[in-house]
Amino acid sequence: MPPTPSLDELIHQAVTAIGGTERPGQVQMAHAVAEAVQTGEHLLVQAGTGTGKSLAYLVPAVVHAQRSSRPAIVATATLALQAQIVDRDLPRLADALQPVLGRRPTYALVKGRRNYLCKHKLEGGYPDDDEGLLSVGEVDSAAGRVGQEVVRLREWADETESGDRDELVPGVSERAWRQVSVSARECLGSKCPMVQECFVEQARAVAKDSDVVVTNHAFLAIDAFEGRHMLPEHDLLVVDEGHELVDRVTSTITDEIAAGSVAGAAKRVGRLAETEALVDAGEGLGQALGQIAEGRVLNLPEVLVAALGRVRDTSRDLLSELKSQGSGEGDGGRQMARAAVQELFDMAERVLEQRELDVVWVSEDPRRGPVLRVAPMSVAMLLRDAIFDERTVVLTSATLELGGTFDAVAGQLGLRGEGGPKWRGLDVGSPFDYPQQAMAYVAQHLPAPGRDGMSGQAFDEIEALIRAAGGRTLGLFSSRRAAEAAAEEMRARFGDEIPVLCQGDDQLPTLVRQFAADGPTCLFGTLSLWQGVDVPGSACQLVIIDRIPFPRPDDPLSSARSQAIAKMGGNGFMAVSATHAALRLAQGAGRLVRRSTDRGVVAFLDSRMMTARYAGFLQRSLPPFWPTTDRTLVLKALGRLDATAPEVVGVDTPALRGVGGGAPATPAPDAVPDAPVETPVADSSRTAVTDGRAWSEEDDEELRDGADMGLTVEELADHLDVSAEQVSARAGQLGLVLEG
Repeated sequence: MPPTPSLDELIHQAVTAIGGTERPGQVQMAHAVAEAVQTGEHLLVQAGTGTGKSLAYLVPAVVHAQRSSRPAIVATATLALQAQIVDRDLPRLADALQPVLGRRPTYALVKGRRNYLCKHKLEGGYPDDDEGLLSVGEVDSAAGRVGQEVVRLREWADETESGDRDELVPGVSERAWRQVSVSARECLGSKCPMVQECFVEQARAVAKDSDVVVTNHAFLAIDAFEGRHMLPEHDLLVVDEGHELVDRVTSTITDEIAAGSVAGAAKRVGRLAETEALVDAGEGLGQALGQIAEGRVLNLPEVLVAALGRVRDTSRDLLSELKSQGSGEGDGGRQMARAAVQELFDMAERVLEQRELDVVWVSEDPRRGPVLRVAPMSVAMLLRDAIFDERTVVLTSATLELGGTFDAVAGQLGLRGEGGPKWRGLDVGSPFDYPQQAMAYVAQHLPAPGRDGMSGQAFDEIEALIRAAGGRTLGLFSSRRAAEAAAEEMRARFGDEIPVLCQGDDQLPTLVRQFAADGPTCLFGTLSLWQGVDVPGSACQLVIIDRIPFPRPDDPLSSARSQAIAKMGGNGFMAVSATHAALRLAQGAGRLVRRSTDRGVVAFLDSRMMTARYAGFLQRSLPPFWPTTDRTLVLKALGRLDATAPEVVGVDTPALRGVGGGAPATPAPDAVPDAPVETPVADSSRTAVTDGRAWSEEDDEELRDGADMGLTVEELADHLDVSAEQVSARAGQLGLVLEG
């Protein structure tokens, strides 16, 4: 048997095979990952854009998996990176390593149950979520169109070998997909009469025998905290986009309840059991919440304790009744009813437990009433116990070191403090020469941003910058209203001379491709453009950031975290608000330089970047661009860049995926060696933009579940941290009916 190649040889083989350039930071990171696997010491590794970090962790992960006979798990935050790894990185890596390893590395993609067809539901094992959907003759009605999609889904079900929604091109609406899929709680599990034919079980069986299993942060959290053991046993976990882990985990374990939630569950129970007591409990909850002021609830009032107690006890009684009706083997309707009632019971019991770290608050819905929410103030100890305890964890991102240190992120992850596990932080840098490639310009002459929207002076500054750049601008704004106002103003000023796209005009992938394909075109948007968008080349030579993206001052969770830190003698503002802002700024500024030939300017229209006491912390969190406040210098530099700009690079259409991962891929003949291997956005059939907001499949599932529970538009808007208009628009596209 030939000797096993060294890690350096494998990295060289992989990089050469894909037509890339080997970089010192990439090699350093690969060795650090391999060392972490050997020592069991957790690793936080910051790898700047262009490092090639995917290969830097995938190569040692494959080596470890083949030696240990256990898969390595890779978890990403976004669909874009998940698609990049499965559709592009892993197929090319497998092709490259097969000759030297003696066998082709294997990989699989593990997703939530909602992403697969349910054969039992197709065979009538569950009640229809909507009535009349198969009235396909009603071509002009929404129900008729969805009915046609359902017919198409049933035809596709006879052809597909994986049942994976991503294989269906073009896609279908969420409303139609609900007719052929079930959630994890609605699934009958081993009691399902078609469990042996289940697409989900087949996909997970493939994952157990794979070298690398790709999933997402939310799925990882559910697997770890709910004990469902959906991921195969593993001793190496790589968390890419690690800066997002805390927020994604927090979102996953946040609960909410309102009177409408109880009514929705009662509707689910339907004719299976008497629901009058549950309906009364829901009305009592609504009355109790109506007596509580909006905001954080520090001590549960007696009236709320009593109302929640009724919901809990009634739900418990219903669960017992549903269970006593028989095993219900194969009865999807009973399982769906149990799932809805179980969620009510769990939420009510959680609030009544008054856990030490839980933050409880009430949000007022002007159209329907108040909603009660609960979220953990900190997930640090949960992450320490559930994620870091029994495996080696490697977290990587281009933005883990904030203010010049890993301490802030490590603290949020539960790695610091008494009893914390061993870990180390490593910054492998970036292959880019940031001071030579880009300027960081602060428009210090502008007044600090106020609450009344963007000033005329700020609009004048945007116009001057864009004119100097000849378009070529990505505008990152702190709110939907600010992005739309700026787009409207610039369209009026530029006319047809410089096209201005705004997030919400079309689906995000379409807008990004339009922006990348035409130099004069500008693209304005909000949070979903601050990270994950990759437009290398001359199409993006100016990034404008309107203001420091602090969290909302009235956000109960952020306020609670700040207050808790202050009580312990810390600086709550710096630990929470400034850290949040630093992370977003670093991600946003990182959109500019995507390869070694990129040049440009990041322009901050917030003078506090220079004048505030926390300015230094924010500045140290950014890539080391050449700093300036000289407006004339910047305008001249942008003009020169525009005059000498090469042809735009453009953005490829995302690849299609099959079960277990993507088809083998080979580098394009015109591949640019310096270009980082990143996918800009998810497949347009899987990520929609509605009214200025990008909606992932996880977001759509939350909307669907919220509709099932009877949540109102305002409740869902507050939960998802978006506007009510955005929720209404997306719900309409999905065919969901929301109250209020």
